[in-house]
Amino acid sequence: MSHIKSFKFVYYTSMEDAKMQVAKLAYDFIKAEINENTVLGIGTGSTTNCFIEVLKQLKPIFKTAVSSSKETSSILKDANIKVSDINEINKIDFYIDGADEVDKNNCLIKGGGGALTREKIVAAKSDKFICIVTKNKMVPALGDFGIPIEVLIHGKKLFIDEIKKLGGKATVRESFQTDSGNLIIDVTGIRVDHPLKLETSLNMIPGVVENGIFAKVKPYKVITN
Repeated sequence: MSHIKSFKFVYYTSMEDAKMQVAKLAYDFIKAEINENTVLGIGTGSTTNCFIEVLKQLKPIFKTAVSSSKETSSILKDANIKVSDINEINKIDFYIDGADEVDKNNCLIKGGGGALTREKIVAAKSDKFICIVTKNKMVPALGDFGIPIEVLIHGKKLFIDEIKKLGGKATVRESFQTDSGNLIIDVTGIRVDHPLKLETSLNMIPGVVENGIFAKVKPYKVITN
């Protein structure tokens, strides 16, 4: 008999309750495969925080968690969940994270919280990336949210100039640094007709660490309310 508990579902109306609903749905989706050897990757953001709350309440037995940010690591530790360095882990079984936009092909824009590079690393190392979003994040095409880009400080001017050449606008996120000490620059005004092509070309600009388009590393499953 499984030691994993289940939630009984109700229909929610508020945004916070909707986020909790998709977090519970994600938990029920993976619970049968969680055991004492399971490594869970945990992303960054308000919806992912709801998933951490589910883990805190139900206390499933699993080996450890890998976090995509210092912020998430702190929340996990406050919930008495073990957190391991990703470089000490051979494989992540499930990665649970949200998104800012999800298109019809399950390509994503992520990085509203500024943790996009570590999020992409954890997603790439995971067997199954489970994306949890409220239905308002489902869009016909990516781009309205803008594209967060992590950029080295010394590459700021070059990057902004290159984005102008592409017809876009680059806005440096004020009073913010990533966990690695870099800038987040939000890009708007560029069409995302071909997410994989744009993801690749943005990363070719000198000084770019990573961008928030997730077309190469897409979720195994998108769960929404």
